[in-house]
Amino acid sequence: MTTSFDAPTTAIDDISGDYTLDVSHSRLGFVARHAMVTKVRGQFGAFTGTAHIDEATPASSKVDLSIEIASVETGSPDRDGHLKSGDFFDAETYPTMTFTSTDVSRDGSEWTITGDLTIKDITKSVTIPFEQTGSAQDPFGNVRVGFEGETTINRKDWGLTWNAALETGGVLVSEKIKLEFDISAIKSA
Repeated sequence: MTTSFDAPTTAIDDISGDYTLDVSHSRLGFVARHAMVTKVRGQFGAFTGTAHIDEATPASSKVDLSIEIASVETGSPDRDGHLKSGDFFDAETYPTMTFTSTDVSRDGSEWTITGDLTIKDITKSVTIPFEQTGSAQDPFGNVRVGFEGETTINRKDWGLTWNAALETGGVLVSEKIKLEFDISAIKSA
């Protein structure tokens, strides 16, 4: 017996069109060095996003993303609470962070998206290289595309300045934060 999950997928030749991020199959994550010795990984669980992809004219492509700060998850409720507090994101005053693309380019399966990242009402330009990881029509008839990307930012550029000095030198939380994106998007009908 064949189930709908066993149905083959069909690759899509031209992925141009309008898309909505599939939140349940996407991850917006980050990595920070803690106490100068280990990495702490986290993610945001609540976000929305849309994209317009134009393969023929990549510069006509566009991405918009909104992330709910209160959805931050690091595996530690105490740390999550601290990140939501005024020491870091101040989620009560600034409940969302946003990203809006300003430039998109493409070289084969490599896409580069530059845009305005706004955290705590501070907007800075960020460039994120993405690899297109695939495209297919899923067993439910949806056209899907996948992308993976990452970039490193300095959190102080967005007013995220809290830290604590260590007795051995160094600081508790690194200034450099790696942003990680695993994106699945569904083409709009």
